[in-house]
Amino acid sequence: MKYCKICLQTDTRPGIKFNSEGICPACNYFETLNTVDWEERRKELDSIVKFGKTNNQSGYDCIIGVSGGKDSLRQALFVKNVLKMKPLLVSMGYPPEQVTQRGIDNVSNMIRHGFDCISINLSPQVWQKLMRKGFFNYTNWAKSTEFALFSSVPRLAIAYQIPLIWWGENAALQLGDLNVMGKNGSDGNNLRKMNTLGGGDITWLLSDEIKKSDILQYIYPSEKEMEDANLRITFLGYFWKDWSLIDNGNFSALRGLDIRNEPPQDLGDHVGITSLDENWVSLNQMIKYLKYGFGRISDYVNEDIRNQRITREEGIQLLKKYDGTCSPKYIKSFSDYIGITVEEFWKQVDLSVNTDLFIKHGLGKYEPKFEVGLGL
Repeated sequence: MKYCKICLQTDTRPGIKFNSEGICPACNYFETLNTVDWEERRKELDSIVKFGKTNNQSGYDCIIGVSGGKDSLRQALFVKNVLKMKPLLVSMGYPPEQVTQRGIDNVSNMIRHGFDCISINLSPQVWQKLMRKGFFNYTNWAKSTEFALFSSVPRLAIAYQIPLIWWGENAALQLGDLNVMGKNGSDGNNLRKMNTLGGGDITWLLSDEIKKSDILQYIYPSEKEMEDANLRITFLGYFWKDWSLIDNGNFSALRGLDIRNEPPQDLGDHVGITSLDENWVSLNQMIKYLKYGFGRISDYVNEDIRNQRITREEGIQLLKKYDGTCSPKYIKSFSDYIGITVEEFWKQVDLSVNTDLFIKHGLGKYEPKFEVGLGL
């Protein structure tokens, strides 16, 4: 395990590759922002806007997948007010046991800014069964829900004949998941290759109990379907020099976004502006930490180091204090939802703990072998 020489990105992130100088892709990309010809990039953006306005068949110029959170609110307002487009927002709703009132209120706040929005709500029974299956097959309850979240937007775009989809950040450039890199920095048509979607393979979702007809909204459109629909997914964050968790959070909080106020150790998040619509992402980030040695707070810290909001040493202290933490109440509520005990939860998590990175001292008790900032 190695850390980037500039930020605190680890080389354990799936799909990442450091350069010969030990610097991560996100830091390399950040350096290039100082030499970007932003006027030229705006011309590229304008050509994409023109594509959306001249190729829609429904009256909507584009589609934006939204949660009501910081990124989607900022994107939606930029598309409407700056690009002068008419977007159709698409929101994937969580089941009642999972969604937070904050999440519901944030979607309502976004719609009040003057948008049409379609909410997609899937069978809660199928959702729960697949979540349980993802947890026991991969120790990742979100594996199936991510299929639905990512697939629902292009599926609806094809159905409504709206060929332009705006997405947020390019994970290849801004996080380092090089699997999703397309033809250029704005091209999002390789999203199917991201680690979570695994190329769109749905076979693991199927069983005697779950048929293909039960999971239509979980199926990412094939490359042929997307080509036939002339579908174009574009990363909007590529055109913003100040795309970041903090900048998007500040922008949206000033426009009605309701953020979290729980203690940082309950969330593994010291700012409280991510995953506002449900609580179980915090335990999935804890599990990610036990698999790869980094969690949610690493994303904040790495951006803040690049933006010189904090020093690398200050980032190290934040990671030591909060990375991989999660409140027991969220573990209990998740366990209740999928019908297991907390002990069964930890037995499954224990199977996925990376023993190259952690020493096991018992269920739920793991000591890192690595030194934050130095690695192994």
